[in-house]
Amino acid sequence: MAARPIIIDTDPGQDDAIALLLALASPELDVLGITTVAGNVPLALTEVNARKVCELAGRSDAKVFAGCARPMLRPLVTAESVHGKTGLDGPDLPAPTMPLQPEHAVDWLVDTLMAAADGSITLCPLGPLTNIAMAIVREPRIVPKIREIVLMGGGFFEGGNTTPTAEFNIYVDPHAAHVVFTCGARLTMHPLDVTHKALMSKAWIDSLGKLGTKVGAAAAAMLTFYERFDMEKYGEDGGPLHDPCVIAWLLRPELFGGKECAVRIETGSELTMGQTVVDWWGVTGLEKNCTVINRIDSDGFYALILERLARL
Repeated sequence: MAARPIIIDTDPGQDDAIALLLALASPELDVLGITTVAGNVPLALTEVNARKVCELAGRSDAKVFAGCARPMLRPLVTAESVHGKTGLDGPDLPAPTMPLQPEHAVDWLVDTLMAAADGSITLCPLGPLTNIAMAIVREPRIVPKIREIVLMGGGFFEGGNTTPTAEFNIYVDPHAAHVVFTCGARLTMHPLDVTHKALMSKAWIDSLGKLGTKVGAAAAAMLTFYERFDMEKYGEDGGPLHDPCVIAWLLRPELFGGKECAVRIETGSELTMGQTVVDWWGVTGLEKNCTVINRIDSDGFYALILERLARL
């Protein structure tokens, strides 16, 4: 069976890094390119971090593109309090030697999708949706080329993690999210409602370190640093690992469950800016535009990540 062509759009971020490692370790996925965006940290760091992770995985052949340095309309909000000053605090990863590709990420997204067959490429946004939205705005004809957009973002029953109603990725660029959620492409959303149901345990993080590899040691160091913020915030024994849900769903969809809903993005109210309004009970009559994931086999999810990272 041919590998599934995907493009990962990301703002690394430790959980983004684990998602990248999971994808790069999985032959079922053909990572055509990695586009970076400002989000967890500014663009100057996210593009460096993506290349660091590729080299950590032994994949210096991967193509990394720098994209948008700020949201479409609003000032950039970052999350160094969660991810540290570098975005990948924890391990001491060397500066990358692989080149940053010369094309702007939005240009490359448009050119790559326009050259593809209809319904052939899956987009995997792990951060703010600025690059994806800008590509759609610039060239709407790319939408039929997209097989699916599988994203991490949003929250409804679980609320938000940046404001009472908004999850970070959507809050950073709600106008971009509005473009993506109304573009007509098939959407699958992994919100906080699912990621908060799969918490890392100390034993599992320790098991990464016990792999005896550079990847395992770096992943354990990243996640030991990363989870301390959510443990303190939520009062749990472990923190969620958000972004790898996107890649795990592509590999093992049977680990997840959800349903088709109408989802809209709030862009008019400062109080609820960036809220993903999910019509879970079908009360609005709006067309269903998104599969909203809200169930996960936590043990299977973490077993998959460990098994795949052990390959690197």
